[in-house]
This record gives sequence, C-alpha cells and structure tokens, in this order.
Amino acid sequence: MDASILFSAAKSDGAVRALVKLLLDEGHECCADAYVVAEARRNLLDKGAQAVQVLDTLLERLRITPGLVSGGVAAQVNWLPPKDRPLLAAAIRLGCDALVTGDRKHFGSAYGQQIGGVTIHSPRSLAEAVLGCLQPRQRGLSRLPQPGSQGRCASNACTSRSSVGN
Repeated sequence: MDASILFSAAKSDGAVRALVKLLLDEGHECCADAYVVAEARRNLLDKGAQAVQVLDTLLERLRITPGLVSGGVAAQVNWLPPKDRPLLAAAIRLGCDALVTGDRKHFGSAYGQQIGGVTIHSPRSLAEAVLGCLQPRQRGLSRLPQPGSQGRCASNACTSRSSVGN
C-alpha cells in the first residue's frame, strides 16, 4: 500500500479503511515499507494528528519492512518520479502480487499492468481483483468478500504472491 492508502485508512472511516480491514480479515498479508509509513505519518501529523493513533493500530496488523531499494529493480522503476520509485521497488523486492496506490497522477497509467511481477492497482481495482466484492459501477464496499481468498496485501501497495502490496 502506498502512503495515500495508509493516510486514507487512518484519516477516514470510509471505503479505503473498509478495504484494508477486509483484506486483513480475509487472511491477506498486507505489507508497508518504512518509507511509506514515514510519509503517511508525516502527512497525518500535518493534516489530522488525531488519526495517528488509528494509523498505529492499523500498522500493528501490517508487515513493516525496511525501505531499501535493491539495484536489481532500478531499471523497472525508472519511469516513475524519484520519490515514487521506492514504493514500486519495495513491492517488487517483497515479491508482492499487487501494489495498491491512490496516486493516479504517477501510477494511473500503469493501473492494471504488471511490472516486475507486481500488478499496479487502484483501491477499487484491487477490491475487484482480490476480493471480488464490487460490481461494475458499484460505489463503496457494500458486499463482503467471499471467504477463503488468501493473499498478501502490501502497503506501498503490494499484494505479494498472495499479498497486497507496499
């Protein structure tokens, strides 16, 4: 999951928080790297310090990894602005199946595409792909996912080989 996903899940009791909760409750391993966690925390302190406690509670359920970029993935992330490269690099490094990001500006052109083994998703497309809980044109998360979907959910948006990504 990227920082925007962590921020939204912590700041508002809305669809993004519901999606993350459903992923975790269904057994997906959700990951976030330290780079993304720091960005989400910094943004919450600036725009909604009361939500930091919600973020901390959420982070207890995620796998937090060091924010390191390995040389082997540099070529696969060069199309992104420098500040967004660590996000995709972490998802690739963690072996995530998916990266969920709300950053349409920088990642939107890659939504639905696989890069380095990681499929880039918006929150909605991840819900549709992993949980099967949204019908076309349906808003919000009104149906529960089917039991038994397993996976790893990474924040920074990585759903790794059954994970939702960094």
